[in-house]
Amino acid sequence: MGRANGVSAEQVANLSRYRSGFNFSELERLVLEYADGMTQTPVEVSDALFARLRERFSEAELVELTSAIAWENYRARFSHAFGIEGENFSEGAVCALPVRADPM
Repeated sequence: MGRANGVSAEQVANLSRYRSGFNFSELERLVLEYADGMTQTPVEVSDALFARLRERFSEAELVELTSAIAWENYRARFSHAFGIEGENFSEGAVCALPVRADPM
């Protein structure tokens, strides 16, 4: 779906490194930072980040963006809880995992 909407294979492959700017626009990096914050447990969206989002998006757009991110988090957690795995519909596609800090 992403590729059909202009997301390049390079962006997918380097998603975990979006902060470095690799093929991501400033707006894309902002949205990805927001998605990262919303995906944390507990959720970590700073007032400063939300203020930056408000500069770029209308209230309606923020509601839609927040809803889309929350829905994807819901689906992922629901599927994980029930042990639902992929069905290989996107064989050869990449599912980039976020870079996690060393737990030490």
